Amino acid sequence: MGTIDIAARLLVAALLIVLYFMQVVTGTAGILLLVLAGVFILTGIVRFCPLYLPFGINTQGKK
Repeated sequence: MGTIDIAARLLVAALLIVLYFMQVVTGTAGILLLVLAGVFILTGIVRFCPLYLPFGINTQGKK
């Protein structure tokens, strides 16, 4: 994963977490968005997205 992809994932995760704790999104949708935020954080930290493999997506750029 490229730097921009990682930054975007972490930014979206932070936004989702803020929306949940400010109670903009609540209930089941809020829990699902928190789980999605966790996935974004995890994939951003390990720099690997398993969904990119079957689609052949590479955001890292040329080596």
